[in-house]
Amino acid sequence: MKGSSDESAAPVAAPSRLSSAVWALGLTSLCMDISSEMIHSLLPVFLVVGLGTSVAYLGIIEGVAEATTSIVKVFSGALSDYFGRRKPLALLGYGMAALTKPLFPCASSAGMVFLARFIDRLGKGIRGAPRDALVADVTPAELRGAAFGLRQSLDTIGAFAGPVLAIVLAAVFSGELRTVLWIAVLPAFISVVVLWVGVREPQRPSAPQAKERSVELRVRAMPRSFWIVCAVASVFMLSRFSEAFLVLVGLHGGLTPALAPLVLVAMNLAYLLSAYPVGKLSDRMPKQNLLVAGCGILALANGVLAFASNPFLLIVGGLLWGLHMGFTEGVFAAMVANSAPQDLRGSAFGIFNMLRGLVLLGASVCAGLLWEQMGPRATFGFASVLAILTVFALWSAKCRSPAANFS
Repeated sequence: MKGSSDESAAPVAAPSRLSSAVWALGLTSLCMDISSEMIHSLLPVFLVVGLGTSVAYLGIIEGVAEATTSIVKVFSGALSDYFGRRKPLALLGYGMAALTKPLFPCASSAGMVFLARFIDRLGKGIRGAPRDALVADVTPAELRGAAFGLRQSLDTIGAFAGPVLAIVLAAVFSGELRTVLWIAVLPAFISVVVLWVGVREPQRPSAPQAKERSVELRVRAMPRSFWIVCAVASVFMLSRFSEAFLVLVGLHGGLTPALAPLVLVAMNLAYLLSAYPVGKLSDRMPKQNLLVAGCGILALANGVLAFASNPFLLIVGGLLWGLHMGFTEGVFAAMVANSAPQDLRGSAFGIFNMLRGLVLLGASVCAGLLWEQMGPRATFGFASVLAILTVFALWSAKCRSPAANFS
């Protein structure tokens, strides 16, 4: 569905380079991710060690939080299509996340952390689909892999810097985690300012008939290629769970509470270095081949972490986990953008992320229960087996049916 309507729509970046709006959206993500990952990298330790929360309950918190994000994206994406505006909803979502960040250092119980995490992810859900649709709106189809890869790379610089800052500041303040959580509030508010000042939304052609559609009709209007992308992503997410478990496996592998976020640092470093090159590569080769490779890397990452008993193996596992994200996240986003109609792109990202989030909820809850009953080896080992099965399923589907070529 990438026909002439895309080319005749709103102003887009010149074919030779990416729009400044893409860079501004990436910097917005970077600042918010510094804040979020400073908090997220310390939260498992804060909950399990500081507040005595069980790993199973942590899995529920993380799963519900991410599922909330994904479900809300459906409605925010549909609203951005309905009103023909993306930026106001993105500002609302980033602003809500910034305003809720102070709740984390104020938390005195697991229930309060649950509430803070829920509201924070609600903001992420509101901003996610409109932001991704805005990236697609300002970028021509032939550069979307690179655009999503760049935005994801800048986002991941923040995700890399956040845990590093958390580790350094925890050392500076002698392990006072609440102080570090307070410092994490600042970059969240900076991200809102960058979005407000740096992004100018392109004009979109009016489509009065679109305003008469219901969300149900929007779902039915999605082409078959879009649903194939959703199905592949949902199967893929069965072998993943919340990244909070990477911090916990660091503790189990011998890292101190202050150094446990090093596994996330390794993950985000690999993600940062791979997202943009893989995004550009996906503009030149079949995207499903990269997804098969990414799922294979995830199987290897989970296998390494299942048996990680020293810092070296923990870092290797974290690097492989991040590499699999670089091979898949931006590629999936470009595939959604290319398979959905331009006027329903926000709805498409919302539906896509909702389905992935619901699968992630189940995966995270199961991971926590497995950890409680059988330990981290069972959690990561089972995920590795699922990823291997997914590799065979995806490759088999690609070989059997030309329709699998949906890139």
